[in-house]
Amino acid sequence: MNMNDESGEGSARRIQVRFVTKLNAPFIVPSTAIAIPADLTRFGLSSLVNALIQSNDADYKAEPFDFLIDGEFVRMSLEQFLLAKGISAERILEIEYTRSVAPRKEEDPSLHDDWVSAVDGSSSRFFLTGCYDGFGRVWKGAGLCTHVLEGHSDAITSVSVINPEGLETVTVATASKDRTLRLWKLNTEEPVNHPMRVRAYKILRGHKSSVQSVAVQTSGEMVCSASWDCTINLWQTNDINAEEDLVSKKRKIGGQVEESQLEGEAFTTLVGHTQCVSSVVWPQRESIYSASWDHSIRKWDVETGKNLTDIFCGKALNCLDIGGEGSILIAAGGSDPVIRIWDPRKPGTSAPVFQFASHTSWVSACKWHDQSWFHLASASYDGKVMLWDLRTAWPLSVIESHSDKVLSADWWKSDSVISGGADSKLCISSGIPVK
Repeated sequence: MNMNDESGEGSARRIQVRFVTKLNAPFIVPSTAIAIPADLTRFGLSSLVNALIQSNDADYKAEPFDFLIDGEFVRMSLEQFLLAKGISAERILEIEYTRSVAPRKEEDPSLHDDWVSAVDGSSSRFFLTGCYDGFGRVWKGAGLCTHVLEGHSDAITSVSVINPEGLETVTVATASKDRTLRLWKLNTEEPVNHPMRVRAYKILRGHKSSVQSVAVQTSGEMVCSASWDCTINLWQTNDINAEEDLVSKKRKIGGQVEESQLEGEAFTTLVGHTQCVSSVVWPQRESIYSASWDHSIRKWDVETGKNLTDIFCGKALNCLDIGGEGSILIAAGGSDPVIRIWDPRKPGTSAPVFQFASHTSWVSACKWHDQSWFHLASASYDGKVMLWDLRTAWPLSVIESHSDKVLSADWWKSDSVISGGADSKLCISSGIPVK
């Protein structure tokens, strides 16, 4: 069967291909081999697949597709790809197609009063933001703020949901330049006509400088924090006033005594970094990972407090995440435009196994998708959010919702990316089909 070019691209040379997919209806095309122009790019291939689907379904609306040959994304013409990979054009070429990992919709931005420095999308019911105005905020969706977390005296630098799928009461943690962390309890299910103001139930003091990052142990019993004072502190999250490290403080407002706030001290401090610890993650109960401006990533044993692994990358690091295949790949970004990924299972771990270099300024955030081995999102001071797949060196999608530096980003509900920027906006890019 011969197919004329559906995209305006054309070539005298044709190759035999068979399109295959793991997608369900309506994204199915006949499995018979067809002859197509060899100079088609992914845009021409996408037009062709859409035309094939529409020939059997008149109501079908065209979708952007991506294409893989032998498990690698096609980012050039078919002819160039086959030549680069040494694949024979004489055989029938099997091309897998999948829905393009790109937003289908940009929601209206949620405006803040200052830089949006932190986001957490780990709960499917709400997301959390931290702002340079010192307030944390809970959102049910674009423009729908339900709770304002007040109490910090300086910018919030990091936020984390402690029990993201809690049934009623949800606990969250915030870190701030005021050198404290605060823990909050709130009911995200109760109806509200205007944002409720919430005070922290527990204040964690002990860092000697700005707290840059907070991460939660998988059980939710503890949090760890990273600071400009070069240390990582571990804290209990419980609110029972029976620990030796707790004091209970009450304050008077308008002659009335408000509910007491607990204050906690760190029960362990991890020492080893020589400059600001910019990011921490706690992916397994027994292990904490940290990234620092001293150019290193470290893995710590929680029980012994020992530093188990050092990875040095030659750049000051701003962000860190663990995920991908086996939930063990280490992604980090920092003071250059490169996202680096290490696989600690491979010998010579100090060398990254992947490097993505499409940003044009410092990388401020990187987050793995929690249901995919291949996908991650990054944010940069270049004002862009990029979506990546380990099977290609080029970004799958470039999101340009912000007009200034992007300071934070996370996945939300598996099919959306939330991002905060120096333009005081929280942006939601939704309808992203990650499979």
